[in-house]
Amino acid sequence: MQYRKLGTTGLDVSAIAIGAMTYGEPGRGHPVWSKGEQEARPLIKHALDAGINFFDTANMYSNGSSEEILGRALKDFANRDDVVIATKVRHPMRPGPNGRGLSRKAVMTEIDHSLERLGTDYVDLYQIHRNDHATPLEETLEALNDLVKAGKVRYLGASSMFAWEFAKALQLQKQHGWARFVSMQDHYNLLAREEEREMIPLCLDEGVGTIIWSPLARGRLSRAWDDARSTARSTSDGDYADLLYSAAEEDSNRAIIDAVGDIAAAHGVSRAGVALAWLRRQPVVTAPLVGANSTRQIDDAVASLDVELTDAEVTSLIAPYTPRYDFQGVSDEATMDAIRARVPGMALR
Repeated sequence: MQYRKLGTTGLDVSAIAIGAMTYGEPGRGHPVWSKGEQEARPLIKHALDAGINFFDTANMYSNGSSEEILGRALKDFANRDDVVIATKVRHPMRPGPNGRGLSRKAVMTEIDHSLERLGTDYVDLYQIHRNDHATPLEETLEALNDLVKAGKVRYLGASSMFAWEFAKALQLQKQHGWARFVSMQDHYNLLAREEEREMIPLCLDEGVGTIIWSPLARGRLSRAWDDARSTARSTSDGDYADLLYSAAEEDSNRAIIDAVGDIAAAHGVSRAGVALAWLRRQPVVTAPLVGANSTRQIDDAVASLDVELTDAEVTSLIAPYTPRYDFQGVSDEATMDAIRARVPGMALR
């Protein structure tokens, strides 16, 4: 296993991270692709045995069940001081006022709930899961700083927003002497490169590490074109997946997926290994989040660390890309509610 510093911090994290959104008990998780505790525990142990020390979850994943499953497994299989646990706050956890968002009340309440579910005294990386435009940014940032000062959180991270919003947050943290965001969890893969316009240059300039969600494009990059949309995740996410990977870019997407296949065959590795190897070449990327539902997927992800792409191969992967709609910064509830209404049971990454 390879390890990297998270941004400009001294924190060492594995170059492959496990995305625990995949894990959640039946009835609380996604009805199609969530793995219950009995299925999840062997996968978490396999990841640990492979040297992975970085695990990402969120309070809203399977309504808290993901945190519970991950916390119990890490307690049984690992030394707490050896693992890096990341979780998130923002999305609805209960109906009614103050059951969501990034107000001081919500942030202070939800960290305690997350710690209880995870069975730990602190979280290594606490991330805001999207912006909350109904709460003053200063209120959120000061509350997060207080969590660091209280010892409940070691580092702070953000996720999917517009670059100007992230720049504003970083400036406010600097201005007030508050703990700063050291990471950005964003959407970045061979079929979604719009973050290269503004967010990635900003993170490079500010020394912020990026953690990548959907690095395999909902499984599209892990299989041939004719099967690219057949994963349980893609079919169950429906319209949301189509928003991320627009059918209008079908020719471009197909050319990229075909190039991934050609390179994988030449190297004798999986398609996923090629897609992840391309991400590893990007200097801003600390670790992709792998939502593994099998030990093979974990092994493929780890094996990607040994795949070295040539400049010509990289060119063949990126040349077919065409600009597309950037869904990255959407965080307002009206838009999200409209998407959820079209895709019942959709779990927002």
